[in-house]
Amino acid sequence: MSGALQGIKVVEMGQLLAGPFCGQLLGDMGADVVKIEPPGAGDPMRNWGQGDEKVQWEVIARNKRSVTCNLRVPEGQALAKRLIAEADVLIENFKPGTLERWGLSPAELHAINPGLIIARMSGYGQDGPYSDRAGFGGIGEAMGGWRYIVGEPDRPPSRMGISIGDTLCATYGCMGVLAALHHREKTGEGQVVDSALYEAVLQVMEGLVPEYDRNGVIRERTGAILKGIAPSNVYTCKDGVYMIGGNGDAIFARLCQAMGRPELASDERYATHIARGTHQDELDVLVNAWTSTLTVDEVDALMTEYSIPAGRVYRAPEMLADPHFQAREAIIEVETQARGKIKMQNAFPKLSKTPSTIRRPAPAKPGQDNAEVFAERLGMGTDELARLAEAGII
Repeated sequence: MSGALQGIKVVEMGQLLAGPFCGQLLGDMGADVVKIEPPGAGDPMRNWGQGDEKVQWEVIARNKRSVTCNLRVPEGQALAKRLIAEADVLIENFKPGTLERWGLSPAELHAINPGLIIARMSGYGQDGPYSDRAGFGGIGEAMGGWRYIVGEPDRPPSRMGISIGDTLCATYGCMGVLAALHHREKTGEGQVVDSALYEAVLQVMEGLVPEYDRNGVIRERTGAILKGIAPSNVYTCKDGVYMIGGNGDAIFARLCQAMGRPELASDERYATHIARGTHQDELDVLVNAWTSTLTVDEVDALMTEYSIPAGRVYRAPEMLADPHFQAREAIIEVETQARGKIKMQNAFPKLSKTPSTIRRPAPAKPGQDNAEVFAERLGMGTDELARLAEAGII
């Protein structure tokens, strides 16, 4: 199986997270992704991750081939333009204006490749008064409204333990590429996909803006709960914690049965969604008092029996041991080039006819595919490659 995007040629420029994660998504779906890295150390992502071995690269660079090219000099820019001339998609996450300074503006690239789709990821988008500002994922999370509402109400805003702003921006960039490919199939036209970090975050902020516009409500930090949605929280058990989503009238009635407290379902304080939201704190105390008398396994069995949305709070060890993860191959073992076998998340979502797969491990060294890619795409021979390497172009 080669994926739904088999035959689509992608050139990925940029580094760290947003651009490369977009490339990972397209590569997982079958696209042939050629990643351009600066000669020498390559993408800084090669040295990211926690622990002694920096293995985050093995995920984000899978299904890619690596070539090196010095994009800061004219000959390197010309070489990149030759690769882009016969590509379907270009991904970049440089500061807006960088491609233009390098002679690789959308207008110049579309002049030689009218069907090219250019996915541009940046902090604030390609225009507007903030477009020339530097932007990282955390800044997009802050300006998009995410950071302010995350954390405990009596403390400063917190963050997730992952770079969600970057991956959201990349995911919307990938969605834009797929839509643009569909448009090109009908018209032959390429276009620019402009995905801004702060707008990607803003897109998932649910009713935050209209709630303020119509009701004057400013969402605040609420810790482990979502205000007005009850009971829905992580509750304490004898031997750990457990997540229960018991909101919804019918679901709450079943939870009351599981708790041995069926009368709570008709109690006017808890009988409706609005009432449960109003009495959220006291309801959480009731549920937690019950779960505290049981083990996680005992609560889990009851939630399954009464068909209540609930689940264990997992870390990596629990994920690896879970039979459902195993049955669906949510985590697989990949034979990497640099570090042997490593377990990592599989490619999602699952497609029944053209499933996404991990066909190629992450390139171990920057430019390790120079000879293969430049010969295959541009017909370059060993002498020319040697000259470019000696000149520091690749």
